[in-house]
Amino acid sequence: MLTLTSVEAQSRFGELIDRSQREPIQVTRRGRPVAYVICDQDMQVLNDLSARRAAASDWYAQYRASLAQQQATDPQGAGALTDADVNQWVHALR
Repeated sequence: MLTLTSVEAQSRFGELIDRSQREPIQVTRRGRPVAYVICDQDMQVLNDLSARRAAASDWYAQYRASLAQQQATDPQGAGALTDADVNQWVHALR
């Protein structure tokens, strides 16, 4: 990854844009990273990844909420499940 100071990035902006099509560019100010310049394709990948991560997080939150609700209504988890019920399901699956 190429690293440029903010002053270099300003003076070589055209080159910075061209180079960002091949690799990310790190821009620093006073020796610390302050920005990255990336191509559109890399940005789309990051946006897609962020959206997938948000969707997974939402799904997990809903799953946890449904488990909490289920546990509140059926604290033992199996309800009135009997051995006869289990045997019936096992035989039905054969």
